[in-house]
Amino acid sequence: MNISTPNPSSKTKKSIFHAVITNLTFWVLIAIIAGVLLGHFSPDNGVKMKIVGERFVDIIKLFIGPIIFLTIVLGISGMGNLKKVGRIGVKALAYFEVVSTVALAIGVAVAYLFQPGKIDKSGLTLGDASQYTNGSAKDFSWLQFFFSNFTLQVLLAAIICGIALNFYQKREQTILVLERISKVVFTCLKYVMYLAPIGAFGGMAYTIGKFGLATLIPLGKLMLCVYLTMALFVFLILGTILRYYKISILSILKYIKEELLLVLGTSSSEAALPSIMVKLERMGCSKSVVGLVIPTGYSFNLDGTSIYLSMSVIFLAQLYDVHLSFFEILTVIGILMITSKGAAGVTGSGFIVLASTLTALHKIPVEGLAFLLGVDKFMSEARAITNLIGNTVATIIISKTEHDFTELDLNPVLEE
Repeated sequence: MNISTPNPSSKTKKSIFHAVITNLTFWVLIAIIAGVLLGHFSPDNGVKMKIVGERFVDIIKLFIGPIIFLTIVLGISGMGNLKKVGRIGVKALAYFEVVSTVALAIGVAVAYLFQPGKIDKSGLTLGDASQYTNGSAKDFSWLQFFFSNFTLQVLLAAIICGIALNFYQKREQTILVLERISKVVFTCLKYVMYLAPIGAFGGMAYTIGKFGLATLIPLGKLMLCVYLTMALFVFLILGTILRYYKISILSILKYIKEELLLVLGTSSSEAALPSIMVKLERMGCSKSVVGLVIPTGYSFNLDGTSIYLSMSVIFLAQLYDVHLSFFEILTVIGILMITSKGAAGVTGSGFIVLASTLTALHKIPVEGLAFLLGVDKFMSEARAITNLIGNTVATIIISKTEHDFTELDLNPVLEE
């Protein structure tokens, strides 16, 4: 009597195939290839696809106001909770802001040093950016700038509401309502991002159709610059901070290698949150510090995201041949210091932050985001891994400064 048994290898192949075809990155890649082919072999039809990319960006722009408002209000109310925790919370916030600002500054510096948005001496101009400028410096007015700037208005309103919420008697109930609204908004954004392949196709087909295959060069340079900058940040900046406390960054990376692989596979640092907390406690960090710093760091300490966002703004400025003054660069860093706190854990939130920053700057066309759609998904892994490493280092440093670190347990654990 023959009993047929399922072929394990066949099941494995089917599961892998299913994982691939349901992966958004896979479809974005297919859309990019299709857009490049259409733009190259049928430039006229490729140019007509401009409206597809623009409509996707228009939908993304609808989320700017509610997401920025909700994340900033909830973030400031979260700061109130941290201060109630005491010295550890304040110290963690200070560390997050300093290191995140360094990450933003490094992103800007590397983008200006390597100029990924330039392909020749004259630069690559994708369109007329003059309509986005605010006039000459002589005509500049802070009041006019504010009232013509929706993003800055939302930011100010969110900051005021967030501060006021900390003094409101029914604070907890209000926060609960806002969190529910935020969850709905982010869920809607998640579903909108399923349209990313369509947006990527339209943006790539138009760009290649109008400007040729040479436009792929700056995209490749941007990806290379982002990966190199994040590696530089991890080994130079975070490595130096750890070295001050006589800890090797390589030992830390070896210790959390399983979590890094998990993040690489899922493109989300949140997937490794439970296991990284357990490992940090085993390493010697106190339970109270781990429980406070890691979850908070997922909203306030996004080093990889900060690098990507700052480099992307400068990259788009170079693509559109827009000169940014030193003051405008500081404005970009200042806005990103606030808005990047809302770029955690949800697909597409980084695009919201970019869109809000470009809108606030009022100088670089927001439509340039369609160009970035082609490579954004392929840099998400680097962002997530850098965010995870940054939060791991932050937890160790806060534990060390609190003298709440079991020194004797460090080396044996790292050698396992």
